[in-house]
Amino acid sequence: MSTEEKVASHYTHGSLETAILQTLVDNGKDIDNLRIRDLAGVDEFHLGRHAATVDFARDLDLAAGLRLADIGSGLGGPARHFADSYGCIVSGIDLTEEFVQVANLLTARCGLADQVSFRQGSALALPFESDSFDRATLIHVGMNIEDKARLFAEIRRILKPGGRFGLYEIMQMRDGALPYPMPWAMEPETSFVCSPDVYRSLLEKAGFAVELEQDRSALAIRLAHEARAKAAAGEGRDTGFRTLMGPRASERSSNVNMSVEAGLLAPIEMIARAV
Repeated sequence: MSTEEKVASHYTHGSLETAILQTLVDNGKDIDNLRIRDLAGVDEFHLGRHAATVDFARDLDLAAGLRLADIGSGLGGPARHFADSYGCIVSGIDLTEEFVQVANLLTARCGLADQVSFRQGSALALPFESDSFDRATLIHVGMNIEDKARLFAEIRRILKPGGRFGLYEIMQMRDGALPYPMPWAMEPETSFVCSPDVYRSLLEKAGFAVELEQDRSALAIRLAHEARAKAAAGEGRDTGFRTLMGPRASERSSNVNMSVEAGLLAPIEMIARAV
């Protein structure tokens, strides 16, 4: 089995559509007439969740009509935000066929199918024409991709000159062994976490100029503390993450949050311009 097949298998749930819709029904949502905010907690699983997406979108300088490629689009939460809040036309791509199916389903139920679409494919061989996008995004995806040089070269290929590439990735900030399982990998075999220096160097070699870089650890830590406090007070559990990640969800979430608090890992945002 190839690395990509292993990664897709890692994320495949088997009955994710049913599980998510049931979670929404249990929370009192009208699944035949969903709104973006109804999906909060079930469609964005990066550190910082929707708050991080909002800040990230602002930094990308989005505008109505811009074409945006969301690489590793998952269940489509960020893509729907880009379209709904800014009027972008978004094309998402993900390795995991089940994620693609559920992302399209949720998008249609939110009435955004004319602006946002998803397809299955590899980030290392993007099924898009060269110079066809104004923006590209990569949110918590590179941890599963070893050949980041090829990844960035592909993203540069599809971007128009002057287009912006925004990435929001978990990066390794100092030496040390990562505790597994993590949300993106049960063991090191499919985990390829790198330092900001590596990202910066590879981006420049691929034809990008990094214009903004910031560590979003403070946001991730604050939200993690708030979630733990709510759970301890019996005010709700993170059912969306548990639905996606299965029986070891708590352990995987704890490992990444602990690593961020210890300064071993950090969620880093970079905005780069195609030159």
